[in-house]
Amino acid sequence: MAIREIRVVPDPILRTPCDPIRSITPAIERLVTDLLETVDDPGRAGLSANQIGVGLRAFSYNIEGKVGYILNPVIEETRGEQYGDEGCLSVPGLWYKTRRADYARVSGIDLDGRPVTLEGTGLMGRMLQHECDHLDGHVYLDRLEKEERRQAMRMMRSR
Repeated sequence: MAIREIRVVPDPILRTPCDPIRSITPAIERLVTDLLETVDDPGRAGLSANQIGVGLRAFSYNIEGKVGYILNPVIEETRGEQYGDEGCLSVPGLWYKTRRADYARVSGIDLDGRPVTLEGTGLMGRMLQHECDHLDGHVYLDRLEKEERRQAMRMMRSR
């Protein structure tokens, strides 16, 4: 399949909530292949379908050497807190401290329609929340403290 181009802010697809996947088709299978190939690059923790221009609820991940995907993910549980650096392929070159839950659990399905649960703390927990935010039409800049968000938006406009 293909390594796909990453959409960047202010592309409107990044601000549009993604539609659920209603059936597994050859197009969905190609989407998953593209997500897996595109995320499988050093420094990439996760990649949502809308970041490659597809408005469907799917994302891939690449955490500590484990590469995978989930379709129709929904956050089931979060707890604890972490406050640390976060970046985004769709907001290149900007890293800001972002508050997230430390633990997250996400449920969805795989290409065979079987239930999938992903969970973790630290980077995995952060990635699960970050990618679900993308699928809901949000970027991590939305979660920044007010002054940091202003600074980030100024940096984006000056590029």
